[in-house]
Order: sequence, then C-alpha cells, then structure tokens
Amino acid sequence: MDDDLEERVRAEAETHALYNALKHGSDPEVGAIMGPLMGDNPDFRPHGDEVPGVVAPVVAEVSGMSDDERRERLLELDPDLVEELEADDEEDESVLPDLPNADEYDEIRMRLAPNPNGPWHLGSARMPAVIGTYKEIYDGWMLCRFDDTDPETKRPDLDAYDEILDAIGYLGFEPDEVLKASDRVETYYDHARELIEKGGAYTCSCPAEHFRSLKADAEACEHRDKSVETVREEFEAMVDGEYSDGEMVLRVKTDIHHKNPALRDFVAFRMVDTPHPREEAADYRAWPMLDFQSGIDDHLTGVTHIIRGIDLQDSAKRQRFVYDYFGWEYPEVVHWGHVQIDAYDVPMSTSTIKEKVDAGELTGWDDPRAPTLASVKRRGIRGQAIVDAMVELGVSTSNVDLAMSSIYANNRDLIDDDTDRRFLVRDGDASDATDRDRLPAGAPEEFALAGDVPDAGHPPLHPNHEDRGDRDVPASEGVLLESEDAPADGERVWLKGLGCLRRDGDELAWVGTDIDLVREEGVPVVHWVGAGDDEHVRVRLRTMDGDVVGHAEPGYADYDVDDLVQFERVGFARFDAAPGDAEEADAGEYLAFYAHP
Repeated sequence: MDDDLEERVRAEAETHALYNALKHGSDPEVGAIMGPLMGDNPDFRPHGDEVPGVVAPVVAEVSGMSDDERRERLLELDPDLVEELEADDEEDESVLPDLPNADEYDEIRMRLAPNPNGPWHLGSARMPAVIGTYKEIYDGWMLCRFDDTDPETKRPDLDAYDEILDAIGYLGFEPDEVLKASDRVETYYDHARELIEKGGAYTCSCPAEHFRSLKADAEACEHRDKSVETVREEFEAMVDGEYSDGEMVLRVKTDIHHKNPALRDFVAFRMVDTPHPREEAADYRAWPMLDFQSGIDDHLTGVTHIIRGIDLQDSAKRQRFVYDYFGWEYPEVVHWGHVQIDAYDVPMSTSTIKEKVDAGELTGWDDPRAPTLASVKRRGIRGQAIVDAMVELGVSTSNVDLAMSSIYANNRDLIDDDTDRRFLVRDGDASDATDRDRLPAGAPEEFALAGDVPDAGHPPLHPNHEDRGDRDVPASEGVLLESEDAPADGERVWLKGLGCLRRDGDELAWVGTDIDLVREEGVPVVHWVGAGDDEHVRVRLRTMDGDVVGHAEPGYADYDVDDLVQFERVGFARFDAAPGDAEEADAGEYLAFYAHP
C-alpha cells in the first residue's frame, strides 16, 4: 500500500469510526467498520490484509474521544453525516409509519396473499418483511392466503406452496394461519348467490370485445336487467360446468356511468376449461376473479389493514362495491410503489425466471444469477439482512430502488463476527457467466521455500477474537500464491500468519517475523496455501459472474453444509457440498457459493 492510499484509508476510517461511535453510542470497533469501509471504497479491497492495521490506531484514537469531540470532528469531516444522525435521533426506532387508525382496532390483522405460480423473487420479500414487522410492532395477527384461483393464466405450481412458506420462514416470520383460496370455492359461490339475490350481479354472455366497447361508452349490455331468477339459474349452470371458457361470466353491478371505465360492471366469475393442478380443486370450472375472491376472504378472515401496490388502487375500489352490497366495512389500505433491485441481468419476473430455468439458461431457481430468495439463501445471505433492507424502504407510494449493496452491508453486520477466516488462492478471475463450463484463465504461482521457514503458518481464525485460536496452514512442500501477489525477483512479501520472505528465482527465502517490515517498509501482505497435494483442497466457488476454481487451506474440509467462511481478500462464502455430493462440481472439489465481499 503506497502512502497516498494509506492516507485515504486513514481518512475514510476516521469518518466511519466517528459515525459508528455516534450512531451506536459506544466506542467503535475495527470489525464493525471494516464492512462499510470496504463497501464504500472497493479500491481498498485488494489491500484487505493491510487495511485493518491502518484502521486500528484510528479507531483507538476515536475511542479516546468524548461524544462532543466526536460530533465536532465529524462536523468538520462530513456535515451531511451529522445531519443524518440528527434526523435519525428525531425518528422512531422503526422507519415504518403508524398504520392508519390502528388504535381503533382490538387486534391488527394483516395478510400475505401470494400467487403460488412459482418460488419468490427478491421483490416478493417486501410484503412479508413489512407486514411481518408490523405484526411484531402491533403484536398482531398475520395470514398467508394463497390466491390460487387462476388455473390458467397464472397457473399454480404445486411445489410453490411449500417453497413460499419456506421463504417466509427464511425471512424470520411465521403466519398465524395458512389458507388456500382454491379450498374455498364453495364459500365464494355462496357469496355470489347472496349477491345475486340482492340484485348486485348478473350473468353476461357478451363477447369480450363487444362488452369492452359498451363499457368504454358507458352503455349497459342487454343482460344487465335480467331477472334474479334467470341470473340464479345461469350462475348455477356456470357452477355445474355447463358453459365453456368465454361463454358466460358473472358481473358485479356497479355504476355503468362511473368516470373510471375499469370500475364499470367488472367480472366476478368466469369459466376456465383448464383443470386446476390441485386434485382437490380440479373439478371446478367456474372460478372467481381475484378482486371478488380476495375481497370476500379479507372480510371473512377479519383483515383490518391491507398493504398492496399502487397499481392495485382499482382493486380496492371494485371491492368496495361488493362490500357496500353486503353492508361490510372495508379494511384500511396502504398503497406503495414498486421496488426495483440492481445487480441482476435477469428481470424480477416469476414467468421470465421460469422460462430461463426451463430453457437451461439458469441452472435453477437458486442459480446465483437469479434474483430469487432461493438464490440469495444458497449464497449464505441471512433473511434478516433482506428484511432490514426492505423495511428501510418504508411504504412510500413512489417507486423505490434497492441496491444489493445495502443487503450485503446488512448481512456483513450479521455474520462477520461469527465467521471464520480462511485462505483461497484462486486460479484466476471469474469465468463468463454465459459459459459455465469454461474455467478461469491463469494459474497460481508455486514457490519452493528456502532457509529456516516454519512448516506451517498460524493466522487467526478471526482477527477480532484471539480466544478462538489460530489455524494451521501447512507449508512443508512450498507455497502457492495468486499471480498478482507473486513478488518480483529480489522483492519481499509477507505471507499472512507465516512471515516475511524474499523471492530468489523460483524460491522464497526466509526473512523473518518482524512485523515492522509491513508497518514501516510497506511489505505487502498476501494470502497463500501450501503447495503439497495434502496441503490444500480444491474449491469451486460459484459466483454471479461465473465459477472461480482455486486452492483452499486444508482446514476448509472440516466445515459442514451451510457453514460460512470469509475467504480473506475474496469475500464471504457458504459451504455448499463436499466432493462427490454435488453434480455441479468436478470430482475432488468442494462447492461453495459466493455471498459478497
């Protein structure tokens, strides 16, 4: 690290340490600010082993300040951060606003209403994150109701029911009750019959295009004035499956002159020839539209507050017509804008992801390139990191962007303290994500060791927890270094946990363990592994940009599936499979999934 870079690290570290101390009201720690520091300054990452040594004295200096001194110094360095802290002080602990009229209800009751047409993408996490958090704030009740009454256009995936429940659990929540709308069709029929008796619905056989034209002109169709008896008979014929798709619908009578054409006499039931994939619901042919089904269920399950997208404002307006017929009080509604997440080339669309999986463009829903909860879970990202990021977005009606770096920063805070460090010497950069079978170019450089070099290095398992001990990295048969870390002939390099060596041709000669060589003379600190076949293990690291194959220290073989490590100077990764347990990895390779830096 040159002097200019070291000065930049010191300056950035001071700002981060001051902010951290003031935000949390305690002395800063090196480990606590390393994640945000490296996230905000990616050019520091190649010097990851040296940065803590520069940061530590800065943190010590900030720890010796009073809060007043810290605030005054941060005001000099970054007034905007002080303003942000002051704004935070004025806000409640939760960034979520109070639910409307919450004090008027004995119990806050909310619902998740997923369509089980596939596993969840990342955007789907916003609903359980926010509703689950509101449930905790108000000690309320939460329903998961699968809105699966569309057997054709959004055809349910039989595996998705359990996958979605697993995803809710991964995010840290558990519904108080789970319902499938396709189990409740008879309930919807009963309410349709009651609505017919009230004169609030009529059967209509108009071709779709014809009715669309009438509706646009605010003209009633010829079927609107049918007798209740005729409507009743024709609806029962719908229930009995006597009509085919498109032949007959049941419409809710609204205001045919309403200024919003979308609210004029909307469809409540239609015929669907395609059988439902669930055996229990396969015989039904007359299916409720979502607005009717959802409205009925919200009332029957006592939902007090609905959170839905701003694009569904018309749904609430349609449902109010039905509620008015029945004399029900409509729930409170909160509308929010869409959330868009960066870092992915694949759109957050269940149908698009499914197409790419079916076409083999993605290896599955948990492919690192897929913007899905299954993917980030397999990468080792905690559900709480996603929840925190989603809750921080609030419930604004504006569309919002969520950077994956926010999720990564949250996850780093959650896992850093408990995650062991290990070395991984990579063969090269990640391969092109469109060519999964091509290995990275390049290879590590191998060096024999000369002089009184110890047989093993002993770097700490965690730099902030000496009590966890050291790890043994054998070096009796030479070492492997990443190509960019190999010193020029005659130059020195510090092998972390081992000591300082000087290159002499194809050998590294022992210099010693005087750490001042790093601190005062700028000898670079690098990671490494032993060169012998029994001194490292092969690892295939699956990333969003392709596979990285490399050599890890042998202790990596001691981990279990789902364990996390931080490959120093590479990033956090989840242990996925031992050799022979994963089809994606070659024989003898451990498979790991890259989480983030």
